[in-house]
Amino acid sequence: MRRICVYCGSNIGVRDDYADTARDLADVLVRHDYELVYGGAAKGTMGILADAVLDLGGAVHGVIPAALQGREIAHMGLTELHTVGSMHERKSMMAALSDGFVALPGGFGTLEELIEVVTWGQLKFHDKPCGVINVRGYFDNLLAFLDHMQREGFLRPENRQMLLCGDSAKSLIRQFEKYTAPRVDKWI
Repeated sequence: MRRICVYCGSNIGVRDDYADTARDLADVLVRHDYELVYGGAAKGTMGILADAVLDLGGAVHGVIPAALQGREIAHMGLTELHTVGSMHERKSMMAALSDGFVALPGGFGTLEELIEVVTWGQLKFHDKPCGVINVRGYFDNLLAFLDHMQREGFLRPENRQMLLCGDSAKSLIRQFEKYTAPRVDKWI
């Protein structure tokens, strides 16, 4: 792995733990020599993460749609900032640039990006690891819902295991380094 894509919030959330976890992830990425790929914003945990990686001497690749860049939320101090025409192009470029995908706590966009990239893995469009850092149980309900999907016959157990979960950046990246994509069909 060379680059890790991180999906996270354009807001900071109500707990200091969210920003602290973004900084911790930045430290783990830089120590493991991984470059950051993310949504290119200077705001929220996105900005905190990017700033922390840059402060530690790491490389940061942002991808932002022109419409958002025009709203002055783009981080102008990145190693590389790609401006694209749409959200679809943003997600596609982020995936192409990355060797793994991490979600920190965030909102609709974070959830949508995470589920889409896991789905792409399930369909064998890629074999890259995907996971969440479960800060203070933030993703517990999502993980329980995925278990429910499996019990109800809409998700194979092997595909359910594709979404890794760690309680820290260090534990999740350790799982990434051992990850092997399942070799089963999506269809039950």
